[in-house]
Amino acid sequence: MRIIYSFILYLLAPLVIFRLFWLGFRNPDYRSRWTERFGLLDKTISNDKIIWLHAVSVGEVQAARPLVNGLLEEYPEFRIIITTMTPTGADTVRQYFADTVGHFYIPYDLPVSVKRFLSIVDPTILIVMETELWPNLFHYCRANNVPVVVINARMSEKSAKGYRRLSSLTRSTLKNISLIVAQGQKDAERLIALGADREKVKISGNLKFDIHFPHSVSEQAQALRRYLSVNRPIWIAASTHEGEEKIILDAFAKILEKQSRCLLVIAPRHPERSPGIRTLCNRRNLKVLCKTENTVCDESIQVFILDTLGELPMYYAAADVAFVGGSLTENGGHNMLEPASLGVPVIMGPYVFNFQEISQILIDERAAWKVSCADELSSRVCGLLDDANLRHSTGERGRNIVFKNRGNVENVMKLLRDFFRTSVT
Repeated sequence: MRIIYSFILYLLAPLVIFRLFWLGFRNPDYRSRWTERFGLLDKTISNDKIIWLHAVSVGEVQAARPLVNGLLEEYPEFRIIITTMTPTGADTVRQYFADTVGHFYIPYDLPVSVKRFLSIVDPTILIVMETELWPNLFHYCRANNVPVVVINARMSEKSAKGYRRLSSLTRSTLKNISLIVAQGQKDAERLIALGADREKVKISGNLKFDIHFPHSVSEQAQALRRYLSVNRPIWIAASTHEGEEKIILDAFAKILEKQSRCLLVIAPRHPERSPGIRTLCNRRNLKVLCKTENTVCDESIQVFILDTLGELPMYYAAADVAFVGGSLTENGGHNMLEPASLGVPVIMGPYVFNFQEISQILIDERAAWKVSCADELSSRVCGLLDDANLRHSTGERGRNIVFKNRGNVENVMKLLRDFFRTSVT
């Protein structure tokens, strides 16, 4: 089955290259270092022992941050290489780790690309964040005696259904994994049902609960609040995807009827989409300011577009209410623990299958709400903006949930220590 899979990938390779360069028109970083995606590396790899960690994009890099810091401290004899799939993930690696780790784009799962990458990097171990299953990569890692560890693994019922359609390929891929550290019991059970070896599956809890922001974020948020206007109600729509901004702006029109001075901050998941969002706002005669304009945000500004990366926590902390995107369209949602950990009430859409357990905990504990349309979104935002006590109690419940569920990084580090001791030379 893997041979057929590889043959199909080779047939699709020209389309993949075309798509890469098409994405490059909106974000030139997709064209930058594109040869790395085929295992062609123009950087020299030292002779150090290598821990290779793969984190597909921003959310996975954020979740991996405390783990990487732990690995740097405990295994100084190793060099850490992080791969990502997206340029935003690459930017996050640079922001968090600077030159303390190396970075490449992960090669596409073509046999020739994977084998070339492995021969150059020569990793001692591959650690994969969450459930990125690569049949050829895992196969050739095993062939080269490189153990594969998948951590913070999640497997929703929707994802499991998709993997069951390719049961033979899924089973053989899972058999090439040396250790799977699942987020929860249900994730573990689904992975075992798909073919993972039961004795190789452990449970640690979700690393995303171990989110920590420095105290300076609060100070920066206070200064930001003065810039955006101290006395105005502010809500943020963060990590939004195409199709969501229209719904958000429909909701904002209704919010302005009750809160005429309200400011909406939109932080698109991919900042290169900002010009299109600005056009949507202009069509509605909304006065817009982008962060990169570096000018005064006076009371006439109705929509502020955060068209940069790396500043979202500060904007969350400066807001009264947070809507977390990727959830009004079928993208599976983004990390709602970030605003919750900062004591900000959370609203999300119905499509949160990437954060099913987390979203349910927040909703059950009345720290978040789920909405499905512009009317529900505007009603919930207005209700929170009108009631300071409700905002405070909701935010504190979210903050406490994050605090109570921390400690999972140490659970993973203990499992990795045991694995290194017995399986890594």
